[in-house]
Amino acid sequence: MDLRFGDSKPTDEERAAVDALLGPPESSWEGADRSDADLRWARGGREARDRRDQLLPALHALNDRVGWISEGALDYVCRRLTVPPAEAYGVATFYAMFSVRPRPATVLHVCTDLACTVAGASELCATVEARLGPESGVKVERSPCLGLCERAPATLTIRAGESARLGVPPLGELEDEAVQAESGGPGAAAPGDGKGKGRRGRNTLHATAVCAPATPARAIAAATAPESAPTEPAPETAVPQTGTPAPTLTLLHRIGTADPTSLDDYRAHGGYTALRRAFALGPAAVIREVTDAGLVGRGGAAFPTGRKWQATAAQPDHPHYLVCNADESEPGTFKDRVLMEGDPYALVEAMTIAAYATGAHRGYLYLRGEYPRALARVTHAIEQARTRGLLGDDVLGQGYAFDIEIRRGAGAYICGEETALFNSIEGHRGEPRSKPPFPVEKGLFGKPTVENNVETLVNVLPILTMGAEAYAAIGTPASTGPKLFCVSGSVARPGVYELPFGATLGELLALAGVRDNLRAVLLGGAAGGFVRPDELDIPLTFEGTREAGTTLGSGVVMAFDNTVPLPRLLLRIAEFFRDESCGQCVPCRVGTVRQEEALHRIADRTGAAAADDIALLREVGRAMRDASICGLGQTAWNAVESAIDRLGAYE
Repeated sequence: MDLRFGDSKPTDEERAAVDALLGPPESSWEGADRSDADLRWARGGREARDRRDQLLPALHALNDRVGWISEGALDYVCRRLTVPPAEAYGVATFYAMFSVRPRPATVLHVCTDLACTVAGASELCATVEARLGPESGVKVERSPCLGLCERAPATLTIRAGESARLGVPPLGELEDEAVQAESGGPGAAAPGDGKGKGRRGRNTLHATAVCAPATPARAIAAATAPESAPTEPAPETAVPQTGTPAPTLTLLHRIGTADPTSLDDYRAHGGYTALRRAFALGPAAVIREVTDAGLVGRGGAAFPTGRKWQATAAQPDHPHYLVCNADESEPGTFKDRVLMEGDPYALVEAMTIAAYATGAHRGYLYLRGEYPRALARVTHAIEQARTRGLLGDDVLGQGYAFDIEIRRGAGAYICGEETALFNSIEGHRGEPRSKPPFPVEKGLFGKPTVENNVETLVNVLPILTMGAEAYAAIGTPASTGPKLFCVSGSVARPGVYELPFGATLGELLALAGVRDNLRAVLLGGAAGGFVRPDELDIPLTFEGTREAGTTLGSGVVMAFDNTVPLPRLLLRIAEFFRDESCGQCVPCRVGTVRQEEALHRIADRTGAAAADDIALLREVGRAMRDASICGLGQTAWNAVESAIDRLGAYE
């Protein structure tokens, strides 16, 4: 792809997909038919450059309608947004869900990550590939974690096409309630302070079908079902504690009890009580409550939320932005998906409170592209809240303006890093930025930005309803409040569990029904570490796991029995990091490749035969940990190191 525009032209379908998002072009400089006026001046250059952030939604528009992004279509997007073709090509090829080469309109993604691997994903994928030949019109792609670990193995079918608009039935339920069908698409354009302007209409929606737990027959049926297949209600996400007494659950108490599509039902179960109290307290007092409660980030970094909010609110530069990071791509993590699918209004309310406290009037929800049902639920919640005066120019009649725009990710683990996420929203490759400056000073669009994940934000609601002192009494002095844990693997009842900080790993696994032949437990996901079966007394707190030489991370708890081949599991972790490295810095770009190569060599060797490669792994791991720009490279060696040192994986 050159820096110049090519001779390729977009098809009518590709042009229509882009115009549905950006509106029709106003001059030949943007791709319209030439007129006499265009010979005298060029129009729209600065305005178009201000819409660079529409690049990712435009690529989604093409991918949703056609199934891939042609050179002519990419050129047309570049003309519309005044983006150099080489830069747009770099963005389009950055994301796993996009393709710049022709492919069928239907793509079947088969998860091959940790939980699904344990559940037989390799055999599932091989069988599906053998049965779905080229004549089927379905492309089978091996995918990293789809966030459905509690129902592994899992597949996701995405079907492009204009016929999959809102109002047209998406792919239907198949065989039993293991298959869910939803429509996915970006949120409606919202009024704001400049960014996001120019969106004239809702984008074309693609049809999706999630199959979990998947068998070859179910996966193939989901991929080949006619578009007219009937749509039935999909099953709720897995919360094994549903039905327990209300005081037992704080964050999950509405899931399985309240209708997630009903704003009235949400309010009947205590919804919007916290926002009303926030308005009564004022921004400074809300931040003080969050600080006194001891809330820290639930994404793994455990940074004090109150300090982050205060630092953003104090910045004199305006506007301020709020970004909700819902791009949970850590293998084994699915708690944010459960919250968005089962209690979407809670996230909308929590984002409104966070924005009010930090002086933001626009919020962005960056949502995983692999979460079609969460997308549909949150989109509906935002639209209903806007209609009822809970978002918009005058929230709850308090004279405060705030609105939320959804931005879909497209399959990039690195975009879970906050500055990479900002770059993705802005229309650049999702590569991390060097710090300082920190996001609270210069974040999204170069303005002060507060970024939190879904679980962190939802914790703000009980802080305001029960008070900071009562919230801080839950858990331990250093790790306050409840915590969500994603339990999967070799357990009888996988799912999301809510426990107060301080519960032990053994207590959590007892709730989930751990098997007798337990071999190891992975804490924190692929970026975490393994612990032995005799270490189940580890307290599940940030400080407790640190003292034990491991990490709590985002709350992943993945159990493996002795039937799981540990060397193959470590190799899959290495493949994951090699695949997901953005390639910006040498230690990570080269180190993840060298780590995978060494693990391939020693996959079937032990003892002295593997000693040299283990020494090399240690050297590469130290280099990545010490010199990588972001957390991906810094943690890519953690799980392998812990398996070697704690589990004796190659002895």
